[in-house]
Amino acid sequence: MSQRQLALILGDQLSFNLPSLQALNPARDLVLLAEVHEEASHVPHHPQKIAFIFSAMRHFAEALRSRGYQVHYVTLDDPANSGSLLDELQRQLAAEPFAAIHLCETGDWRVEKSLKDADLPITWHADTRFLCSRERFAAWAAGKKQLRMEFFYREQRKRLNILLNPDGTPVGGAWNFDADNRQALPKNAKPPYPLRVAPDAITEEVLALVRQRFSHHYGTLDDFHYPVTHADAERLWGYFLDHGLAAFGDYQDAMACDEPYLFHARISAALNIGLLDVRQLISDVEAAYWAGRVPLNAAEGFIRQLLGWREYVRGIYWLHMPDYAHRNALDGQRALPAFYWTGQTRMRCLEQAIGQTLQTAYAHHIQRLMVTGNFALLIGVAPPQLCDWYLAVYMDAFDWVELPNTLGMVLHADGGYLGSKPYCSSGQYIKRMSDYCQGCAYDVRDSTGSNACPFNALYWHFLMRQRPRLGKNPRLAMPYRTLDKMADSKRQALWARGETLLAKLDSGEAL
Repeated sequence: MSQRQLALILGDQLSFNLPSLQALNPARDLVLLAEVHEEASHVPHHPQKIAFIFSAMRHFAEALRSRGYQVHYVTLDDPANSGSLLDELQRQLAAEPFAAIHLCETGDWRVEKSLKDADLPITWHADTRFLCSRERFAAWAAGKKQLRMEFFYREQRKRLNILLNPDGTPVGGAWNFDADNRQALPKNAKPPYPLRVAPDAITEEVLALVRQRFSHHYGTLDDFHYPVTHADAERLWGYFLDHGLAAFGDYQDAMACDEPYLFHARISAALNIGLLDVRQLISDVEAAYWAGRVPLNAAEGFIRQLLGWREYVRGIYWLHMPDYAHRNALDGQRALPAFYWTGQTRMRCLEQAIGQTLQTAYAHHIQRLMVTGNFALLIGVAPPQLCDWYLAVYMDAFDWVELPNTLGMVLHADGGYLGSKPYCSSGQYIKRMSDYCQGCAYDVRDSTGSNACPFNALYWHFLMRQRPRLGKNPRLAMPYRTLDKMADSKRQALWARGETLLAKLDSGEAL
């Protein structure tokens, strides 16, 4: 029998230090990468997302060859391409017997289950690109009645000695400086010009292929400028360190018309497919703080996203899948409005957030949570519909990170397991944190008139109809007290306006 071994590398595993890759003898063994229709179309992924992953895969294959690896690469338009990862793996095994097959833990329960159910002699490797393994997270969660990201984050900081004083206390006297990270963008603020990476010949070839095969998917390919190599991803990261990180802390929650990026790093997609290393990112940010280049609230806020939230949602995902995907604690049943796929709405905040998403496959976390997510929560969208939308339209969306964020944090459909309260608000939050309300067709100062901002009445309508489920939530005590103090006539007017808006949506009308 052949002594050759095989490693199947997935499109979000493009790291040279991947354990399944390290198990190979480059001169003898084989690496398999395959572009497959099933993974590009199980939801209608944004064309830029498909192009990003396929181009990064092709560049990674070339880089592996330059390092002496033997690579078999299956392009999407290969006439023999079977269309699925499992079938491509089995096709390779039929062509040659291998002594061992190596695979790294996947980022999607669906994919991992299909490969494990195939009853192949696969050696599975832990994904060491993450700082907290599945097993470590499960051990941390065991026996706890309630999990909280903040406590997980603190333990991670202590374990890895990040932003700590010599005595083990947190630098600055607090673990979390989120309260300092909620400033609206000043009128005179000048975000850095976004670094753009021009497509090379390989990327242009992929763009042509995606344009031909996936033109029916929502989103445009017209302005593709993302890094698809490790070198270009590191160049984008260095640009953020020099030009964005110092102001990231203050303005990470801010939003502005026609400013999709502001002071954000735009590296989450590159990180999630393996072009960047999370350990290096954290080390670089910590070093920038110690060198006096950035304030503490910026350094801590950015590290919390990586070390805290990113690792935490992955832990939740693998701890509770597949049942987690079916939770619907607030009984959301409404169809996702059609304008989520087109951006054609008179609500300027939604038009901005959705429009830039269709243009760039990107929106930052507050646009997702407090604009598109908040609206979906308030109207009661069915969780699978919103989860599929987020997974489809965002460049950085993979199931392990998208599902807990959308189902748990955005929709509170897990009943408060991921977050202790629903992230709901009226239009006042959007007014405070953005300039979206200026020039909007709706009046954010009004709640019940025919031209009132829909967020206002829908917010109170949501609290009223969800009171049996949320009325005892201590973090919602203040809005419920405000609701109770309202005159009956005002509550009735808010309810009626909410009913009118929901009826319009149910009839297919774009607000």
